Amino acid sequence: MNNKSIRHKSISQLHETMGFKKPTHPLITIIDVSKLAYGEELIGTKFTSDLYCIALKDKSCGLDYGRTHYDFDEGTLIFMAPNQVFSVNKAQALNEVKGWMLYFHPDLIRNTKLGSRIEHYSFFSYAVHEALHLSTQEEATITQIIKMIQAEIKERIDNHSQRVLVSNIELLLNYCTRYYERQFNTRTAQNLDVVSKVETILNDYFKSGNLLEFGPPTVQYLAKECFLSPGYLSDLLKKETDKTAKDHINHFLVEKAKNLLLGSDETISGIAYTLGFNYPHYFSRLFKNKTGITPQEYRRQN
Repeated sequence: MNNKSIRHKSISQLHETMGFKKPTHPLITIIDVSKLAYGEELIGTKFTSDLYCIALKDKSCGLDYGRTHYDFDEGTLIFMAPNQVFSVNKAQALNEVKGWMLYFHPDLIRNTKLGSRIEHYSFFSYAVHEALHLSTQEEATITQIIKMIQAEIKERIDNHSQRVLVSNIELLLNYCTRYYERQFNTRTAQNLDVVSKVETILNDYFKSGNLLEFGPPTVQYLAKECFLSPGYLSDLLKKETDKTAKDHINHFLVEKAKNLLLGSDETISGIAYTLGFNYPHYFSRLFKNKTGITPQEYRRQN
């Protein structure tokens, strides 16, 4: 078993590890995947970095894309934020795989509008098997933006370089947001299955007594039970139901609370503990936030 790990802290270190010459720009680079080659000694090696990465690779690349069926196989786009870990599962020869990898350091977007809202592009937290699958036209559009970024990287750095690069990265991410929405739309049947599964998981959690033992379920728990990443699950639910995963959990708790308030003589504190709240005032705050009235008022009015 390979226990080796490699961390890339800079664009220069990334180039050095990959055997490429010194990068043209210190904070951003585009790697031609066809020029990458590595042997079996790297299989299982854990790679992580301080960089953002957006990668387009064909189906034959050595990353495991996971457990689900893909609707589109013309091109697969993967997003990785700093500190995410991935590994390769097979060796790769020169010209074996086509594609590109855009890497940029957080310093490139620091103190920019994109830097302040990069976390809004939630697909950076998706798992690899939740990658974006591009149509031929979508891939052409993304590739054209990459060509513009590549051309700017080759230019001499001046007072306009950062703004031009960052605006093109933002354009790229905005197109990806549009395409992910398309992907959600084309998978409506699968998505509704997930919505139904979430409701089943929440009900089973309640019936099994887990609320008393472990407290309210977390988004991470729901995602794990659905075999999805927390970010992808929340975005999927938001698209289909206009509620995030956290909203679904809170709605479930409030609905159970309503039943207990009207169907039993249990005290407010007792109901709070039944629903997994260690502190009753947290329960009362959630209930009022979602209904506009306190648990006591709800009981009196009904």
